[in-house]
Amino acid sequence: MISIKKVEGKRDLHAFIRFNYHLYKGNPYAVPDFLEDMLDTFNRKKNAAFEFCESDLFLAYRDNKLVGRVAAIINHKANKTWSTKNVRFGWIDFIDDIEVVKALLETVEQWGRERGMNKIVGPLGFTDMDPEGMLIDGYDQLSTMSTIYNYPYYPKLVEQLGYEKEVDWVERKVMVPTTEAQADSAKYMRVAEMSMKRYHLHMRRFKNHREILAADNGKYILKVFDVINKAYADLYGYSEMNERQIMQYANTYLQFLDMRLLAVVENEDNEPIAMGVGIGSLSYALQKAHGKLLPFGWWHLLKAIYFKPAPVIDLLLVGVLPEYQNKGVNALLFAEIIPAAQKIGFVWAETHPQLETNEKSQGQWAHLDCSIHKRRRCYQKEL
Repeated sequence: MISIKKVEGKRDLHAFIRFNYHLYKGNPYAVPDFLEDMLDTFNRKKNAAFEFCESDLFLAYRDNKLVGRVAAIINHKANKTWSTKNVRFGWIDFIDDIEVVKALLETVEQWGRERGMNKIVGPLGFTDMDPEGMLIDGYDQLSTMSTIYNYPYYPKLVEQLGYEKEVDWVERKVMVPTTEAQADSAKYMRVAEMSMKRYHLHMRRFKNHREILAADNGKYILKVFDVINKAYADLYGYSEMNERQIMQYANTYLQFLDMRLLAVVENEDNEPIAMGVGIGSLSYALQKAHGKLLPFGWWHLLKAIYFKPAPVIDLLLVGVLPEYQNKGVNALLFAEIIPAAQKIGFVWAETHPQLETNEKSQGQWAHLDCSIHKRRRCYQKEL
């Protein structure tokens, strides 16, 4: 008999967050959620997404033993933007038991119906900046701090319950060029140079995260993220980030960022029109830290950032304003990041999840040595 309990109070929330860690403890490919970040994510006062989202968290028990978890979410901004009535399921984890996942998803389905929703989709978070998509291929590949890892039985059980494909994302393993024979990186440089001259573009560089946060009296970082808002506006389920969300993400990630891996392209009016950003992988560090900053997790993170970085660069975001797309601007971003990645010593890059139907995004890797090594899926079911 499976019983479902709504998360109420700090003890329940801690159990919800750490269930993922315990379920995947010892798995060499899973990267644990960062406890402190997750506490902020589900804090209605700290997470700006609660300004336009409503959510409840649920735990599944059998014989007083925790066997699963799920978040029920309605993103009202996304529903309004896309004229949908979707309830999302996210942060879903469960043991290999059809009755457990059935109880969890039926709870979210009923929660959505009670609020007037007619379709359930997921796994999705509050926004696109949260992990999304259930892994359906690439179980033997190391995960990242910003994506979902799950066991192979997850999609099998979900599909048994009548859930079908909504959209798929793919992730690529991209080798950092060491010679022009391995990848036609010289072509990026030529295209970048032509694009800069033709459209009067230039690169903007920053020494540290404090400089970019202070630029234009604190407004420049908002302009950079506005590029992302406009570049991603037509992508599945996207909801525009507001100022509070932008500052939340900036304050979370910029402190870990090597500024050599931030590429910002400006036009002749010194306004940002494209950006690309990568970060040295923290996956191994988070595994060693057991997903917690205290008591000693901070040391593993510091080592990974400053002293002994992993050979992998995670590409977090790449965005170009729509009016500058297909004009060689992507080449400018790569022409900036590739030499920096070579100098730092990265061996390969992990791309962020990209919609398989996004031809512009998929085409940007054409002249690099790469392969699709992970695929993840958003499922849907009519209510």
